[in-house]
Amino acid sequence: MGIAFKPDIDDMRESPSLEIAKNLQKLYENILVVEPNIEKSSDFELINYKKAIEKADIIVFLVQHKEFKNLYISKEKVIIDICGIDKSF
Repeated sequence: MGIAFKPDIDDMRESPSLEIAKNLQKLYENILVVEPNIEKSSDFELINYKKAIEKADIIVFLVQHKEFKNLYISKEKVIIDICGIDKSF
């Protein structure tokens, strides 16, 4: 969830989140990548955050985009919140 350099921008240059997503893609074949501030990526097929939450078993928040704040996520999901998006997880 989020591959931009910082929240609410479309700049991915030198983004640690982008590097994390690329490394995960090498390890796992079925990762879903969400970046609400860009339409297309040459590295990934992007998916809408609502669909990603519905489909994913594990959700990793890497960037504090406004779209990700105060989401309802089922307790059945594993959430890894690296960026402190929501204290209720």
